[in-house]
Amino acid sequence: MSEITALYADGNGEIFTADGFVGLGRSGREMLRLRPEDLIPLPESADIMFLPDRLAVGMAAEGDITALMGFAVAAALPAGYTRLYLPAFQRADGAQPLALYGYTAVVWYQGDYYAAAVYTDENHKWDPAHYNTHELRRLVRRTMQELKGNRIADHVANCSLEWHCCTAQNLFYRRWEAGIPASPVCNANCFGCISLQPAECCASPQSRIDFWPTPDEIAEVGIYHLSVAPDGIVSFGQGCEGEPSLAADNIAAGIRLIRAVTLKGQININTNAGYTEGIKKIVDAGLDTMRVSIISANENGYNAYYRSSYHLEDVKASIRYALEHGIYVSLNMLYFPGFNDREEELAAWKAFFHELPVQMIQVRNLNIDPDAFLDIMPEAEGNTVGTRRFLQELHQSYPRLVIGSFSHYIEE
Repeated sequence: MSEITALYADGNGEIFTADGFVGLGRSGREMLRLRPEDLIPLPESADIMFLPDRLAVGMAAEGDITALMGFAVAAALPAGYTRLYLPAFQRADGAQPLALYGYTAVVWYQGDYYAAAVYTDENHKWDPAHYNTHELRRLVRRTMQELKGNRIADHVANCSLEWHCCTAQNLFYRRWEAGIPASPVCNANCFGCISLQPAECCASPQSRIDFWPTPDEIAEVGIYHLSVAPDGIVSFGQGCEGEPSLAADNIAAGIRLIRAVTLKGQININTNAGYTEGIKKIVDAGLDTMRVSIISANENGYNAYYRSSYHLEDVKASIRYALEHGIYVSLNMLYFPGFNDREEELAAWKAFFHELPVQMIQVRNLNIDPDAFLDIMPEAEGNTVGTRRFLQELHQSYPRLVIGSFSHYIEE
């Protein structure tokens, strides 16, 4: 019961304990023995999966790391949990890339499944129990009648029912944060983009919006939602679109139309912030909050992942302008154990927050094939400090910086 035991799966997905083998995790490419303090009981809404073309590994009694006769097993955690370690495995030659999940080390401990993770944030609004309910189709039909002919409503209806997007569904539940996709194009080519990407990585799990919504369409959805939703937020920059600031003229005009009718709720943009002129237009139109997707405060690491037509200095300029104009700015920090917690990354983040005192970072597990990600990223210059220490040092250096996982409704 007190042993941390490795797991493996057979070809049918049935999971077994590898008795006599200690469970391991990965930080970057390094395999490490897991400790009790690294583990939490597997969250109820987590998923367990096996990894095709990847053998499970464990540590034998004499300390040798050994491949097991079965597939590696991983957990996909719900939002609000930050993984400490990746699953350890031995990759077969010619293995196909893994689908886009945030693979987390999972083991058997004290008679149950445990994951290598920490609890980062709580927000009941994103509990899966609130979504995909039996009345969703009826609510979609109701809203489709009330917003008849609005192409945004048509698009997010499909996102709700086919892709099960929670932010899309909130429009039909008339509550909290609802997405308004606005841009079919992007100025980055993120490795593992969830809506559009070249075939060298992996299959996109959803399709991208294929039209440019007009200011009137944007305003109609925004007014509809903010007028009735408790803690109402409308957000530009969804997983089913490109970079919203490239639709700045339409979004800015839409925001002005919304605010001419209602001052309720908040207007947010999820953005890479690389197109500063577009961000300025949207900020000036009446934006309330901005969440910036970012993986590294170092130019080399940033460029390797985003492969963009802009530079990290452009992102900083956008954040600076937003902060100067009273916008609540959070960073959507894409997190990967063994990369973000490198010594040089931590030093760069400390300098970043000294220069740009954003209000919050949202730590999000990066959904990616671990080996494919490491293959494109710069090699480490120093050691890793570990996820716990990474977060602790940021908190100690910047005690006013909120560290969480979710966008929250910002009270006035």
